[in-house]
Amino acid sequence: MINKNKIVVIILVIVVIITGIIGFSFYMNVKKPNVDLGSADSIFIYIPTGSKYDEVKDILTPYLINVNSFEWVVEKKNYKNAIKPGKYKVKHGMSNNSLVNLLRSGKQTPVKVVFNKVRTKEAFVGVISQQLEVDSVKLLNMLNDSDFLLKYNKDLHTALTMFIPNTYELYWNTGEEKFIDRMNKESERFWNEKRLNKARKLGLTSEQVYVLASIVEEETIKQDELSKVAGVYMNRLNKGMRLQADPTVRFALADFEVKRILTKHLDIESPYNTYRVNGLPPGPICLPSLKTIDAVLEYEKHSYLYFCAKPDFSGYHAFAKTLVQHNENARQYQRALNKNRIYR
Repeated sequence: MINKNKIVVIILVIVVIITGIIGFSFYMNVKKPNVDLGSADSIFIYIPTGSKYDEVKDILTPYLINVNSFEWVVEKKNYKNAIKPGKYKVKHGMSNNSLVNLLRSGKQTPVKVVFNKVRTKEAFVGVISQQLEVDSVKLLNMLNDSDFLLKYNKDLHTALTMFIPNTYELYWNTGEEKFIDRMNKESERFWNEKRLNKARKLGLTSEQVYVLASIVEEETIKQDELSKVAGVYMNRLNKGMRLQADPTVRFALADFEVKRILTKHLDIESPYNTYRVNGLPPGPICLPSLKTIDAVLEYEKHSYLYFCAKPDFSGYHAFAKTLVQHNENARQYQRALNKNRIYR
């Protein structure tokens, strides 16, 4: 007859073995590192909005050591019904448990969205769609929808004035309208009472300051000239003179490669041709930098009414108070263009 103590020992051994098997299985499926990124410490994966589990699995499979163990954890944690789109940072050596918990949590890594001097709506939406999940066509349609823009007190010409070039943190799966809402709030934050007061003293709205800044942005690449160039245009506006800004003609022509504005170009019919229309154009010709906007708000006070690129091609300009002086500066620059065979 088997001793009862032996039976107890046998049962305990069996329990320990079963527990060990279960524990080992749990470790292998849940806790063991299952993400292999090769030599990389981490990567970012992007799960598009509306993704099904099989699509997520296809994204992750190249980085999983054991796909079956991953799917086991997915089932246990019901991840198939908790998929959240976004940009996620996956680390080398992550366990299935850590990976599924990350994806289930929706704890994304924000995207640093950057945009600078772009000239058109088409170019702008192209830049944004390369950084966020937004549909460039939908975003462009919104910026070309007069009724939609009324929500932000903008029109077809001033739509881009709500976008202040900078670096912003957003989630990758931010939608088109949420993106515009966020940028509008950032614009309102930028146009604080201090800047608005400066604009009022100039007799300009924030949109008009933005438009003038866009012209200044296109006129000079020299930071130390910004406020001086802005001063020329403010002098012309205050005297009722046409701005006669070459960059507005390039914008009207929709040809930004033109280096030399010719007489024939000045006749183009466009509200953006400041050789033909009075005052500011109806909208910006590019997205100006923060520094350029502030340079307009704090423009240099002087008596210059004209400026022309210097013939040394340094990027700096020769400023003039009289048309006679300006014409001489212009002739020198034209001779330099001819000498360098720049005819267009």
